[in-house]
Amino acid sequence: MTERPLQLPSKQAQLSSKLVRDLREKAIEFVLFLAALSSVGVTFAIIGILIEESFLFFQKVSIVEFLTSTTWSPLIADADGKFNYGILPLISGTLVTTAVALLLAVPLGTIAAIYLSEFAKPRVREVVKPALELLAGIPTVVYGYFAFLFVTPLLQKVYPDLPGFNMLSAGLVIGVMIIPYVSSLSEDAMRAVPVHLREGSYAMGATRLQTALRVVLPAAISGISAAYILGISRAVGETMVVAIAAGGQPNLTWNPTEPAQTITAYIVAVSLGDLPYGSLEYETIFAAGLTLVLMTLVFNIGGHFLRKRYREIY
Repeated sequence: MTERPLQLPSKQAQLSSKLVRDLREKAIEFVLFLAALSSVGVTFAIIGILIEESFLFFQKVSIVEFLTSTTWSPLIADADGKFNYGILPLISGTLVTTAVALLLAVPLGTIAAIYLSEFAKPRVREVVKPALELLAGIPTVVYGYFAFLFVTPLLQKVYPDLPGFNMLSAGLVIGVMIIPYVSSLSEDAMRAVPVHLREGSYAMGATRLQTALRVVLPAAISGISAAYILGISRAVGETMVVAIAAGGQPNLTWNPTEPAQTITAYIVAVSLGDLPYGSLEYETIFAAGLTLVLMTLVFNIGGHFLRKRYREIY
């Protein structure tokens, strides 16, 4: 029995196979490009709508009054029969609740990230990290009622004069809510630090804590700062917690123990379909929304430059 000679594919078959493979890769590349382009397109569409509607608002209200006036009452006239369109009370409420949230979330989230990355055993990490990230899956309305019905009465035992609606309890609960964002991303950034940096630190006689704080943490500061910026953006945009627990009265104050209204709380309070389209009251929603987007954009730009600077240093 004679063996049949091995037949190699013809040159035409090779070219056809290569053409099919190239076309398939081009199609996959095009689909991925459309996916990336769609997210950018949605972002620009949102910003475009906000700018268009806000432009109609600023044709009727001075931008100087909008940015400098200390009274916000676009729906109810004051004693003089005048409607006021100063956004500062909403900005102050947003910044105060965000600051309270960060004062809780940043240290606790960073400590949790250091523990999970440098000290926790693999089996412990497999249990603790998913349990911590589970906090991000709880509906925000549940957090809101938790702040109003549990945290506020608890704080009133320490501060008897604390009102039922206040920014302190809302900010603390928002801080608990964003801990998973800070801890998870920070822990991922710390675990991405090369092992040889840790080994070099141990070889110099440093302890695990010294290595974590003086070697791993500075080396991962770029990713950690990104986690902080994400936490800030999440806190600034929170709606239901502040709408339920912080109160619905615009109040220009920097005292977290007082009630106030945030930008998101105002938007959710008035965008219920009761305002006629095209009215000045309706357009205030978009002006407030544009202000919120610009605030978030400023935080993200600041975080970008911060990450860039630390990349150059480390």
